[in-house]
Amino acid sequence: MFLLRAILAGAFLVLLPSLASAYIDPATGSYVLQLLLAGLLGALFALKVFWHRAVGFVRGLFRRGRT
Repeated sequence: MFLLRAILAGAFLVLLPSLASAYIDPATGSYVLQLLLAGLLGALFALKVFWHRAVGFVRGLFRRGRT
């Protein structure tokens, strides 16, 4: 429970707007885009590798719900 609260508090603090006289480098957007694409492609690759396990898990969830 403590870990969840700590994560939520950290996310809240990061997302709060604040005044900053800072400069954002143009390459920052490119870096963020690379991170998002790498995460998406990594998730798709993991799904490809573990496809049969994922399908079996989902089928098992629906089978157990009917009995």
